[in-house]
Amino acid sequence: MKKLITSESVTEGHPDKICDQISDAILDKLIGQDPYSRVAVETLATRGLIIVAGEVTTEGYVDVQKTAREVIKKVGYANPKYGFDFDSCAVLVALHEQSPDIARGVVKEDLGAGDQGLVYGYATNETKEMMPLPITLAHKLTMKLAEVRKDGTLPWVRPDGKSQVTVEYEEGQPKRIDTIVVSTQHDPNIKNETIKEKIIEKVIRPFCGELIDKKTKYFINPTGRFVIGGPPGDTGLTGRKIIVDTYGGVGSHGGGAYSGKDPSKVDRSASYMARYIAKNVVASGLADKFEIQIAYAIGVSKPVSIMIDSKGTNKISEEKILELIENNFDMSPSGIIKTLNLRKPVYEKTATYGHFGRNAFPWEKTDVAKKLKNEAGL
Repeated sequence: MKKLITSESVTEGHPDKICDQISDAILDKLIGQDPYSRVAVETLATRGLIIVAGEVTTEGYVDVQKTAREVIKKVGYANPKYGFDFDSCAVLVALHEQSPDIARGVVKEDLGAGDQGLVYGYATNETKEMMPLPITLAHKLTMKLAEVRKDGTLPWVRPDGKSQVTVEYEEGQPKRIDTIVVSTQHDPNIKNETIKEKIIEKVIRPFCGELIDKKTKYFINPTGRFVIGGPPGDTGLTGRKIIVDTYGGVGSHGGGAYSGKDPSKVDRSASYMARYIAKNVVASGLADKFEIQIAYAIGVSKPVSIMIDSKGTNKISEEKILELIENNFDMSPSGIIKTLNLRKPVYEKTATYGHFGRNAFPWEKTDVAKKLKNEAGL
């Protein structure tokens, strides 16, 4: 049976991603000074304006306006001609302390979950990253868009951009790319024909060439013009790209956003643990595809439920896999933080091109896989 699976990605200059990066840059600066900072920071970006709001309880200090401007400049909005730049935009700040009612459940030795909620982790052996192929390719395209802009290969590319990749699967395995969509903000004097030619040559073919055939469809800047981009073209918000951040629509999502949240918030930290578990299960050979759901109650340290689904690819019973997981992974908030070393400023790097699939992050390690395999008798 054939089916099409589509995933998208956005560049670091996309308005929502600007917001994610500002929120996580603030978190990193605070947690770097006070590892026990409790942070929930949201950012909004629109024409000429950044608004930062949320709850912070910390012994550290951050210059929020300076941090926001640093992120905007690094992303590439340094030219007033773009209609938005780090130097001229206003930055409004509305931060206050965390609710003491929430703190009661979190500030204790046996750390309770910072909120109720459910999270998912997923892994598959169809790519070396153990991620679904569509989201892997989509991220590589947007990363390449940023690269050719910054290194001058395509100097007319501007910071905002998106990609979308549709992969054809046959019997559960990726076979070919059916459709590729790339939209990039650009200088006003560049022709559409040039944009299409150069994006295919410099951005798409380096990563997608082996999976492209004569039937592959391309849509490069399909509206015909993309000069006004970034916050002037579309208001941005923290946490509005949760599928881009995770598995591209393959598998499930618990609904919680990640950026701007310290690790006591299990919708972030437990999602990282869920990915860590799923990746180790697949790396161990217990299953070819694997998904796990973990649910929490606010103030309670142990999960209220764990559900697994190996998509019919398990090599031993799912009951045994669940037993191995419960015996080898501490899914309490304090256990997650300790296992993954999350009280460090590692978060801004996660805010672009996905939280999963890059070996720079501790939840991408497969250091438990051998133990799982041995205990399973494989």
